[in-house]
Amino acid sequence: MGSARIAMRSLLPALLAFAGLARGVPAQTLADYDYENLSFRGIGFDWGWLWPSKVEPTSAYSLRLDLGYLGPGVRIAPSITYWSSRMRERELKRLAERLRPLGATVTADQLAPIDWSDLALQLDAHYVWTTPVRLLPYVGGGLGVHTLNGQGKAIQDTFVEDLLDAITAGVVVLAGLEYAPLDRFRLYGEARYTLLADVHYGGVRIGGAIMLLPRAGAGEAR
Repeated sequence: MGSARIAMRSLLPALLAFAGLARGVPAQTLADYDYENLSFRGIGFDWGWLWPSKVEPTSAYSLRLDLGYLGPGVRIAPSITYWSSRMRERELKRLAERLRPLGATVTADQLAPIDWSDLALQLDAHYVWTTPVRLLPYVGGGLGVHTLNGQGKAIQDTFVEDLLDAITAGVVVLAGLEYAPLDRFRLYGEARYTLLADVHYGGVRIGGAIMLLPRAGAGEAR
């Protein structure tokens, strides 16, 4: 919970400033936001497609929780995401070149194939607009912890595998749109861009969420 609070305190100033510009009115102050407003409201599942910088384009699967509204317009949505893909040939060549100074004389063909996967725990904050219809557009950002894992027959149980394994922080910016065909069900789509030290990728996702409450109360119906 402590790390979540630190993450949100880092995100809130930027989100509040953007919200003020977007609405054409003064931004909300931090005094308008309280962690006690948060509660479990719903759960969503989604499928997405990513274009990572070092591996082949691949699908991703996510579970997203809706924790409600921290204050007017700011929704908190932690998630867990998994993807796996095969490393690109050019990246295998770069890896082989990095290994030569370490005394390992290998080629990209000898290293292939190598699969790289990511299991990410993400904490996102959405700034949500209300509309006269059942649509909720939103923008936001997030902080995450990513567990990267490299696997391959040629690198198994070697220091090369250790080079590809990492636990690292990441940041994301996003924009999305929700549609509520029913009070307790949401369809949503998102465009996201994630930046890590070792890899970066854009992506899109679509999914559905089951809501425990028909509306968010003051946060959504401000």
